[in-house]
Amino acid sequence: MITRLGIGFMKAIAHWPLRRLRALGTLLGLLLFVLVVPRRKVAMRNLELCFPQWTNAQRQRAVRAHFIAFAQAWLDRAWLWHADPALVRSRIRLEGAVDALDGQVPTILFVPHFLGLDAAATGLSQQIVHRGFIGVYTRQSNPLIDEWVKQGRQRFGKSRPLHRSEGVREMIAAVREGDLMFLLPDMNFGLEDSIFVPFFGVQAATLPSLSRFARLCRARVVPVVALLTPEGYALRLYPPWEQFPSADIAADTARMNRELEGYIRGAPEQYYWVHKRFKSRPPGEPGVY
Repeated sequence: MITRLGIGFMKAIAHWPLRRLRALGTLLGLLLFVLVVPRRKVAMRNLELCFPQWTNAQRQRAVRAHFIAFAQAWLDRAWLWHADPALVRSRIRLEGAVDALDGQVPTILFVPHFLGLDAAATGLSQQIVHRGFIGVYTRQSNPLIDEWVKQGRQRFGKSRPLHRSEGVREMIAAVREGDLMFLLPDMNFGLEDSIFVPFFGVQAATLPSLSRFARLCRARVVPVVALLTPEGYALRLYPPWEQFPSADIAADTARMNRELEGYIRGAPEQYYWVHKRFKSRPPGEPGVY
């Protein structure tokens, strides 16, 4: 019942003016900042590790801004998934190396965990109509939420969420045939299949899947960063990385993190800091949380 009411609420606010929706997100974000103490502490700790040169007051301001942007991005799913398509298009601006997606050259989209992640999926699948999209999908525990999320993310274009159990062969074939793959390997997914490479100078367990898929698919990598703006979202596409992948998977994965650091410095409050990025530690190192 609560789930249905929540989805109904999102549908009801889908046509609100963006200013009103973002104002509600600001209030909700400030409330979360005060009440969700464990995640606030995680975000503060992450910023201590990644930005040791900042003062505590700077980190506090960044975390407060992060919670506000987090709530705003969550509420934005209302119009991303339910508003009139023309309204959605008017609020999402593609900028940068958009022409890198022309044609059918095998391409992997490196889409790190900025808070506007769902806007990236919506905006690209709506506006890049000549290509299909695939991505690894993690099922939600609540069946109603799972169906709502899948329908929202498949709303435009030829979008296909693939579960990990479906294997990599179908993904590789799809990319080689011209579909764009969304890849989000910048979280801590545990020690299995991960390697330790620096992230802001701290060893972080990181999936080397971007290098591996780029090699298997014979694909280039185009980074996409989705940022909240007063008008909606800006999807920044960066030029394909040169000399990637290399013959060294560890070096490629370290490079991925270095590139990501640069994107984060441009809008640090919009990266997903409430995640325990450094939960897994190299052997012998104590926990940081």
